Amino acid sequence: MKARLKAAALDAGFVAMGICRPDSIRKDGDGLRAFVADGMHGEMQWLEDRIDWRADPTALWPQARSVIMLAESYAPTYNPLDALEDPARGAISVYAQGKDYHDLVKKRLKRVGRWLIEQAPGSEIKVFVDTAPVMERPLAREAGLGWTGKHGCILSRDFGNWVFLGCIFTTLDLEPDQPVRPSCGSCTACLDICPTQAFIGPGRLDPRKCVSYLTIEHSGPVPLDLRGKLGNRIYGCDDCLAICPWNKFAVEASDIRYHGDVGNPPLDELAGLDDTSFRARFSGNPIKRIGVNRLLRNVMYAIGNSGKPHLRASAQRHLNAEDPVLRDAAEWAVARLS
Repeated sequence: MKARLKAAALDAGFVAMGICRPDSIRKDGDGLRAFVADGMHGEMQWLEDRIDWRADPTALWPQARSVIMLAESYAPTYNPLDALEDPARGAISVYAQGKDYHDLVKKRLKRVGRWLIEQAPGSEIKVFVDTAPVMERPLAREAGLGWTGKHGCILSRDFGNWVFLGCIFTTLDLEPDQPVRPSCGSCTACLDICPTQAFIGPGRLDPRKCVSYLTIEHSGPVPLDLRGKLGNRIYGCDDCLAICPWNKFAVEASDIRYHGDVGNPPLDELAGLDDTSFRARFSGNPIKRIGVNRLLRNVMYAIGNSGKPHLRASAQRHLNAEDPVLRDAAEWAVARLS
């Protein structure tokens, strides 16, 4: 069954599959509770909500006997760090270049889940992709998909770190896989490259300083001491992922829809978006969920960091914005370019 299940998973487009027990990450659950208790999660209230389920999969679904973890590649065909070389354009994370991964991964999970139910009538499954209260990375580690890199992401000799994770909880009792030994050695490239020095130590991140958190999850003004470090990053950050040497083994993305046409748009072009044009431009894309004002806030910071005087006019158009956060960002940008 397990061998045939893996074949079905690979046929569906996943690059790796592993199995673990639902109760295998209790220490990680304790760590999560401590992390939230210290306020490290910032505005990510979803980490605190239903924390008992997130910290303990056996509480999420007591009937589950096995967790099937699957990895799907979205590896880029270019070096994401190149986007930082043109300050007049916005740098957008690789995962947000095309179709929203939640939709694509869930469809593949359901395909594998249907196959499993057909093979084992009477069994039950639940599929999860990121939005559910599930700690995918620790589960993937315990399922042997890879080890936890110093950047906190799953890392593998077989596919690097450019993967989305999905999971299938099942009532079937399947043989678990064994975790793999970490192979980062003395390398600290991912820690050293972080533009805001958000890493407290190997595998320990302060999200409140992370560019991905600041540009996506954080709703208020970005602290003054961090704005200049954002550079032209307007949605997410790939620096710690892109620098990892293990990506020489990255596997080609399983779906070309991950490599859409978002690219790295000119900042003056993005500064002209209103709510209607924003929704049209990013329809079906992860960027849509942050809303036009937060994206414009990020664009203002990028304009302020650009050193390009001709972009000053693009920031000035938002000096009277109704949103006080956007207005503050525009004022900062204009002042920087003055």
